[in-house]
Amino acid sequence: MRQVPVFLVFLLLFSTLVAQQHKNVFLLDNWTTDTLMTHGFDEISFNETWGFVKDGEEYAVIGSTEGTHFFHITEDDKLEPVDFVRGKFSSPQVVHRDFHDYGGYLYAVCDEGSSSLQIIDLQYLPDSVHVAAEDSIQFGRIHNIFIDSSSALLYVCKLTPLISNPTFSFTSMKVFSLADPLNPVEVFGGFEHIGEVHDAYVINDTAYLNCGYDGLHIYDFSHPSTPVLLGSMTIYQDQGYNHSGWLSPDRKYYYFVDETEGKRIKKVNVEDIANPTIVGIFGSNFTQGSIPHNVMATDKLIFVSYYNEGFRVYDTRFKPPKEVAYYDTYPSDEGLAMTGAWGVYSLLPSKRILVSDMKNGLFLFRFEQEVFEVPPSSVPFSVFPNPAASGSEVIFRFYEDNISKIKFYLYNNLGQLIYSESNEFNDYWKIRLDYAAGSYNYIVYYENYLGEETLRQGHLILHD
Repeated sequence: MRQVPVFLVFLLLFSTLVAQQHKNVFLLDNWTTDTLMTHGFDEISFNETWGFVKDGEEYAVIGSTEGTHFFHITEDDKLEPVDFVRGKFSSPQVVHRDFHDYGGYLYAVCDEGSSSLQIIDLQYLPDSVHVAAEDSIQFGRIHNIFIDSSSALLYVCKLTPLISNPTFSFTSMKVFSLADPLNPVEVFGGFEHIGEVHDAYVINDTAYLNCGYDGLHIYDFSHPSTPVLLGSMTIYQDQGYNHSGWLSPDRKYYYFVDETEGKRIKKVNVEDIANPTIVGIFGSNFTQGSIPHNVMATDKLIFVSYYNEGFRVYDTRFKPPKEVAYYDTYPSDEGLAMTGAWGVYSLLPSKRILVSDMKNGLFLFRFEQEVFEVPPSSVPFSVFPNPAASGSEVIFRFYEDNISKIKFYLYNNLGQLIYSESNEFNDYWKIRLDYAAGSYNYIVYYENYLGEETLRQGHLILHD
């Protein structure tokens, strides 16, 4: 019984995109349009992405020059357009929108023009969405937002009122209570000693603040009107503009990116929160001036939207963390180094991943996290599980760098070839073995970046 790997189906469905460079990431769908207003000589139209779940269904949003676009993510891996909400400021000048959901609403902001906070009601999905409230008096232009659902607090970063204070153009950060989700109430008016909070990650009242050239500051907001400094890191190796970050679920590490040409991603140990310490610095193509932008994390992996380097995945258990997957959403790589992958969202229950590209729209990816959950190996090749149950999935994993052109052959105990396949786009092989219990032999050929071929062979045992 010959099994066709799922990734081959993807290649057939998206044959027009196979020229784009990728590894261990499978394109499921891509939505874009040429009907929107564009910004700059690069003619960009898109910015941030976000995901959420409503009534057991997964949804995606992407911001554009004109507003917020909503999609239902179907069971057959399609981005199905649902609705569109025009921003209060809709213009070719728009570069930046940001989103966060809470309590059945999506909170949407923009950092250009005469903008506002839009609170979008999600209760009518999958049919439509509606703006339930809009506030341009308290909010105006906003760069980023984050909602700590444990305390119903909305953190608003780099807020510029429509009528600016004559002594300064923006407030570094404010905090609002969402006890009434449609009527945010200010509970913290900003710092006097921090000039800018560009972005924030907050959990259980602990706020990790990415403060541009002022580095990283960590505060306790248990009493929102009087936050307490827990720790900071204002001078550090490979320092640039501290843009954004994400905390690992085990709360041991905070990953942040410096949005500066040639600067790398930082892995920071925050177990001793008073003394955050960088324990890893890593990145893609940084010697050529690449720029990381946004990041999300699990305990083992981080997902990065890396501007012109596209979407990147790193295994953080290596020292330094090792790139294990990528997809180039911006293969033209023209002009500035800040025109490709803008946002990433990796928290959907299905483990499907959303990436927004400033020029090429919204991408839906499959990245098989379970393959990379297995601890890193010091050997160049492994098979797991082995022995395996008949009818189960088995993974053949290669740990050498720059693997390409894998050819796989499986033989029964009579020496008869019962399965063969090849690929060029990942360094593992995942197949369902719908064969009878018994002993089988496999042979795998693969090439490195020099075209040198290596052979691996061994036995595979299946049991009932």
